[in-house]
Amino acid sequence: MSNSHNKIYIESDGYAPTLKRLQQISKLLDNAITIPGTPVGIGLDPILGLIPVGGDVLGLIFSLYIIIESAKLGISKATLGRMIVNIIIDALVGAIPMLGDLFDFAWRANNYNLILLEDYLKSPAEKKKADQGFIIALFAVLVVLGIVLIALPVIFIGMLWKALNGG
Repeated sequence: MSNSHNKIYIESDGYAPTLKRLQQISKLLDNAITIPGTPVGIGLDPILGLIPVGGDVLGLIFSLYIIIESAKLGISKATLGRMIVNIIIDALVGAIPMLGDLFDFAWRANNYNLILLEDYLKSPAEKKKADQGFIIALFAVLVVLGIVLIALPVIFIGMLWKALNGG
């Protein structure tokens, strides 16, 4: 019964279309295909992580969309901060060759972020909107993270190449 009350609140504030879209994106990224006979699912994010160099950046871009849309809904800086930490963990650990690929299958940052968003939307008394400056700073930090995610594998591959060729 409490779920229907929360759903009514979310719909009455006009959040329902955005929330539904973000739920679909989160499912696509983290849990699109259920492995037959198990409750375990995989999504597009860990599959993208298998693409050398740019795969983790693509995953970061999709995750960033969920955060930008959440910011547009006016969630607090504290909630945005927790969401950012989730995708930073996902992106940085995911960039580590092999270990990162395994981590991507277990860490579902987009799902965690959607839960944070839904929890925030269910508690209207605690609402404090994120200001424009914070959102711009957030975007800048994530762009820098994307650059780092491209640079680290390139540097690692260069060092490995030198070591293998006696350089």
